Formats: sequence, C-alpha cells, structure tokens
Amino acid sequence: MSGPNPAGPNGPVPGFTLSNDHARLPYADIHRWLARESYWSANIPFDTLKRAIEHSVPFAIFEDATGRLACFGRVITDHATFAYVGDVFVLPEYRGRGLSKWLMEAMAAHPSLQGLRRWVLLTRDGHGLYARTGYTPLQQPERWMERRPIAPYPPLAPEEASGA
Repeated sequence: MSGPNPAGPNGPVPGFTLSNDHARLPYADIHRWLARESYWSANIPFDTLKRAIEHSVPFAIFEDATGRLACFGRVITDHATFAYVGDVFVLPEYRGRGLSKWLMEAMAAHPSLQGLRRWVLLTRDGHGLYARTGYTPLQQPERWMERRPIAPYPPLAPEEASGA
C-alpha cells in the first residue's frame, strides 16, 4: 500500500502521504531518530534495525511538499493471529497534526493485517493515543512473560550514530 490511505476519520491528513513501501524508507533517518531519541531503541545498531524493519510491515508518513519522513511505525506479525506494534514516532516538527492517529488507524485497516486475534504494544507515555485506537491494558498481565537474553545496546560508534 503506497500513497494516500483513507484509514478512518483521521486520515489521510492533507499534505502527507502514507506508504508501506520498503524501498521508499529512509533507513538512515529512521535509525537516527530511534537510536538517538527513543527510550526503547537507544543505541540500536543500524544493521539490526534495518533487518527488523525488513521483516515487518512498515508504515511511513511523508510530507508531500518536501518528501521528508514525518512519522513511522511498524507491525511485527505472523499475518494470521498476532501483531506487535513497535517503533512508533512522530518527528517533533510534525506533532499535533493527527499523524499518529492516522498511522495507528492505517495499521488496523491494512489488508494483510485483518482477522488477527491479538494486537499488543508497549508504551511508557502513549496510553492516550493507543486507547483512542482501541488498545486497553492487558486483561491478564500475570500470564505475560518476557525474555531478555542480551543487555541494552552499548553506545554507538560516532560513524553509526550519524546514521551510517
């Protein structure tokens, strides 16, 4: 799916285009923001992030006038029963325009993501946005577990921190 996506009442947002095209993704820009600005992917190596995105359904919103990335997120899924939403961000200069709502609605409306029985995500500060798009706290959190076999990513080398 590339181009305008009339996903729900908040989309499309005039002046912006949503794309799922892996070839159009500005991997260096996505990496720069996630590695430097996010709390959940701080210092993630470029190759690790690129591989993760390549094995996901990406959602990127671009400003039409400049072609610049404004908003990004991805869905990790088996395309049959389960989806995990991750790496959602809106660049600061584009916040407050409804892009994150459109992004979340586009994810839920994507043709290859229909009929899944469970969608999950993790957030420290986006509860309001996600609640407006149908997410609720875990009904039985005591049933969920996690495994963390590696430590957080060490600081990036200067050349990788620049989005190489």
